[in-house]
Amino acid sequence: MNVIIKELSNDKNLIKNVQEFLFYQIEKEFGYGYVPEWHQDIIDLENYYINPERNNFFVAFNSKTNEIIATIGIRAYDKDFTEFKNIYSSKSTSSIWRLFVDEKYRRCGLASKMFGVAETFANQQDYDFIYLHTHRTLNGALEFWTKMGFVITIDAGDELETVHMDKKIMGIEITSPSSTFNYALEL
Repeated sequence: MNVIIKELSNDKNLIKNVQEFLFYQIEKEFGYGYVPEWHQDIIDLENYYINPERNNFFVAFNSKTNEIIATIGIRAYDKDFTEFKNIYSSKSTSSIWRLFVDEKYRRCGLASKMFGVAETFANQQDYDFIYLHTHRTLNGALEFWTKMGFVITIDAGDELETVHMDKKIMGIEITSPSSTFNYALEL
């Protein structure tokens, strides 16, 4: 099967389909729906990912069915966690959001490919770090991010079992020929 990874464009129908995919994945993984204080970026993909020059959102499609099978967003660090005051800034730090892979397409390297595309973008935008947070309750998440080179900066020890992580971007110059990436995955 071939997978095509594209930058999300300002296409209203595609944005609606991405939002539906994201909320379906959130419901499936976390057991809840829309929470305004946590999901404003999904409601406003244009202003969080599409319009800002140093932000982006990537969508993976099954090339035969054209169904959305994975997503990842990357944007300038914009959180106000007191633990990270004067450590991260929107100039030097990007942050990963909304990496979801449809369960039918897991365990074949797609999440790694999605992260690779986002990391390449962050590098091209001259970020020094990538920040993310995940939850110990998500099956395989902590192991995945550690494998991608992230280190734990703070284990919040909260009821959501939140873990904050970051990764130094190595600054290797990678030239990307286009904004569409094609991958063949064996399932």
